[in-house]
Amino acid sequence: MTPLRDEPGGWPVAGSAVLARGRIVTLRQDEVRLPDGEKVVREVVEHPGAVAIVAIDSADRVLMIRQYRHPVRSMLWELPAGLRDVAGEPPLETARRELLEEAGYQAADWHVLADYLSSPGISTEQVRVYLARNLTIVPACEHEYVRQHEEAYLTVDWLPLEDAARAVLAGDLHNGVAIVGILAAYAARGAGFRALRPAGEPQSH
Repeated sequence: MTPLRDEPGGWPVAGSAVLARGRIVTLRQDEVRLPDGEKVVREVVEHPGAVAIVAIDSADRVLMIRQYRHPVRSMLWELPAGLRDVAGEPPLETARRELLEEAGYQAADWHVLADYLSSPGISTEQVRVYLARNLTIVPACEHEYVRQHEEAYLTVDWLPLEDAARAVLAGDLHNGVAIVGILAAYAARGAGFRALRPAGEPQSH
């Protein structure tokens, strides 16, 4: 039986060209050589990566944020999350910062829930999803972050983990990393979260 494990490694790229550069992403076109020698053209969205946090309190409730997402023109229930756009910042530190900035909480206990490729057919985006527990709220006067743009209108709420999992299966939640994080946390809770990886483990991709 083939091991159930993804393997990094690329096919040869015969040529590459940048089609467009944005503030966050770059669109490039690669000419990829297949094992039989055929060349195919693939468009790739270069993305800096991101983190997301499943923050669970002592009552087994998960912290959710509701935020407007213009590309899909919807208000979505999501997890606290953010881009890895600070040069040299370890992903765990990005997660700590995002949990504080978006929700006003800090956590004493961190583990890795999942490493997630959001759209591997077209994007390089890698998302690390953390479990955060032993939470404490941080008064706004103790941190300087000011929400701007869409974040200025986000709301924060708590939902029992079981209800969140049911909402995923019912088709009521649509944010990809929220679905991954909620279901991973629901599955991991059955073993008391003992099977989770350390928060500082390197990403494999």
